Amino acid sequence: MKTILTSLLAGNQLSVDEAKETMLRIGHDSIPDEQIVSLMTVLQFRGLHIHELTGFRDALLELATPVQLEADATIDVCGTGGDGKNTFNISTCTAFVLADMGYKVVKHGNYGVSSFCGSSTVLETLGYRFTTDPDELQRQLDSTNICFLHAPLFHPALKRVAPLRKALGIPTFFNGIGPLVNPARPTYQLTGTHSLELAKQYRHLLRPHRKAFHVLHGLEGFDELTFLGATRILGLETDTIIDRSPQGQLFSLASLDGGRNPLEAATILRNILSGKGTEEQHTVVAGNTALGLQLFHPELTFESAFYRAYDHIRNGSAIHLLPQS
Repeated sequence: MKTILTSLLAGNQLSVDEAKETMLRIGHDSIPDEQIVSLMTVLQFRGLHIHELTGFRDALLELATPVQLEADATIDVCGTGGDGKNTFNISTCTAFVLADMGYKVVKHGNYGVSSFCGSSTVLETLGYRFTTDPDELQRQLDSTNICFLHAPLFHPALKRVAPLRKALGIPTFFNGIGPLVNPARPTYQLTGTHSLELAKQYRHLLRPHRKAFHVLHGLEGFDELTFLGATRILGLETDTIIDRSPQGQLFSLASLDGGRNPLEAATILRNILSGKGTEEQHTVVAGNTALGLQLFHPELTFESAFYRAYDHIRNGSAIHLLPQS
């Protein structure tokens, strides 16, 4: 590992094989914490190259606890996180709305690392208990159209580095890998990155492994569609920009605030899924849901998909998918 670190500090890049072997060693607990922290720091400072991201992804999928779920088509909805904007849990809301509209969602997620409330944090606060039991996951998918794969349970390497990432308190290259390593290998993916370069890498890496996908990058640094300025959307063969909602609004960051603790974040999510959120919250979730709908129905325009999602959110039926308190 000292050789790898010395090479990186000298400005060199890891090959696919070197990156894969490094991640495999992390997963097998054969690299000291101090060297893992050094690796995270140097790679975060200069950014990942495509072959490094490829090798890390391949290793994590090889190490992952396998899960096979029966469904004609599934979708994952998750971003990299790490944008530091403290917006509410947009991707989690979107996942529930898509499930309530009849689509099978296999959501991969984690606790907040560089933010206080990741998807797993808010889901636990709502009463979910995560599992790796394939029968239970299949039952959830069959009965509610949605199940959750808590990343540390399925990825020993991610569990290994979780306390180190938390101690650092800043985004690391692990943020950029999470959405690529859903062990259920969904049919479709709606994801996002706070970096345009990373979004382009995602597009390259997802092409052979998904029937269709959207990779979102808000030009103001968001990893979701927010209507806070323009968002670039990279698809299998498409590259478009959305700069405002179909209703013409541009929002403020304050209107999408995620709260100050997990209880506030959970309350926001409950309100939105009950149809009692703010106009800004409903509109943003509808926009992201629309991009998910277009993956299943490419014939839909964004505007028609948006209003289909918006009306569904307003009726509040998705709340029944949450545990009853």
